[in-house]
Amino acid sequence: MTASRSNEAAAVPGPAGSRSEFSLGWKTLLAAFLGTMCGASPLPVNVLGFLFDPLNAEFGWSKTQISIGVTIYGLTAALLAPFYGAMCDRYGVKRVGISSLIAFAVIFASFYLMPGQLAFFYGIWFLIGLVAIGSTPVSWSRAIGLWFVRNRGLALGIMMLGTSAAAIVVPRIAVAAIEFGGWRMIFPAVALLPILIAVPAVLALFREPRADEMPPQISAGADGSVAGMTLGKAMRTRQFWLLWVSILLISLAYGGAHTHMPAIIKDHGLGIGDAAGIMGIVGLGLLSGRLIVGALLDRFWGPGVGFPVLCLPALACYLLLGTGSDFAMIALAAFLLGFAAGAESDLIAFLAARYFGMAQFGRIYGFLYMPFATMTALSPVLYGIVRDTAGSYDPMLAGAALMFVTGGALLLLMGGYDRLKWSHNED
Repeated sequence: MTASRSNEAAAVPGPAGSRSEFSLGWKTLLAAFLGTMCGASPLPVNVLGFLFDPLNAEFGWSKTQISIGVTIYGLTAALLAPFYGAMCDRYGVKRVGISSLIAFAVIFASFYLMPGQLAFFYGIWFLIGLVAIGSTPVSWSRAIGLWFVRNRGLALGIMMLGTSAAAIVVPRIAVAAIEFGGWRMIFPAVALLPILIAVPAVLALFREPRADEMPPQISAGADGSVAGMTLGKAMRTRQFWLLWVSILLISLAYGGAHTHMPAIIKDHGLGIGDAAGIMGIVGLGLLSGRLIVGALLDRFWGPGVGFPVLCLPALACYLLLGTGSDFAMIALAAFLLGFAAGAESDLIAFLAARYFGMAQFGRIYGFLYMPFATMTALSPVLYGIVRDTAGSYDPMLAGAALMFVTGGALLLLMGGYDRLKWSHNED
């Protein structure tokens, strides 16, 4: 099913001439990739696994107590995502992004000085949630949406590869930091990434397009205004709430599955070496999903792409039921979960831009990011509760399979892109 092109017709070069979108926007895309890689979305989760044993040994904290810190960060960030999105709409992505990157780096590095009290540990995570959401795709996606129309899905996928790059780089930095100066050294070492890489890249390369550089499908007038709905109008549409609930269900189903995957693998009788290999397969799925689905979104109706892709992790959940130790089966399930997770990241920003336009994209995307961040933070807790009470992950995996299919099916009810009419920042 090909995409309807009423609101954003087939892309043609804008006033900047015959240059392609990538030739015009590659610098901003590279800076957004590095901002995503070095921002508050991937860095905390990629260091958490290296903290459990040393914090338990030094302070006696349990894994649950340590994990609550990241949950506090995630919930705080989720509540503030609409505010940061509005700031990007009003003051520009560059100001918000750089401010958040610097504040995140300073506060994250302060873990080095943390005393052995949980209140301080949780307080620092809370502060990160207050200041750091501007360093995530909530900010960077707006600029990508302004530079790209015909290749928007692929461009968003490339930007989101920053999280995959962080998953490769950060663990190596963490291991080297521990060997050099103990677990405390992880924090200032990782905090150098936003300071030394992301901030200089954003300063040098990142900018939003001028009015004469915007694709004609985005620019709403000679004054440089941007076409699209206000947040208020978007929230009065069924499409907004269908997408919101879909994101909630998919994030609740996936977040805990990823975090608990090593434990799920162990329940299937496989060893730690197998678990490491399978987590690598999850990463391969994430990378593939972002690029492949991003490219498909540029060519076909978004919900028509999203539904079958989001049914794949339902199959993965089925394959993970029970305690069978077939490595190939578990590896396939891991790849399918990763592939769909990579696709979801692209879908949120892409569908928000296609259905509601770019006029208040930051505000709209911020509200759509709330269920994503909230459920991603709560899902691991729910998976853990089910495992502890039922003695198996099977009840949660069965429920997750249903949530994946339901979340994907809700997208099909959104209708064609031309169902919603918008032009000039209209209310």
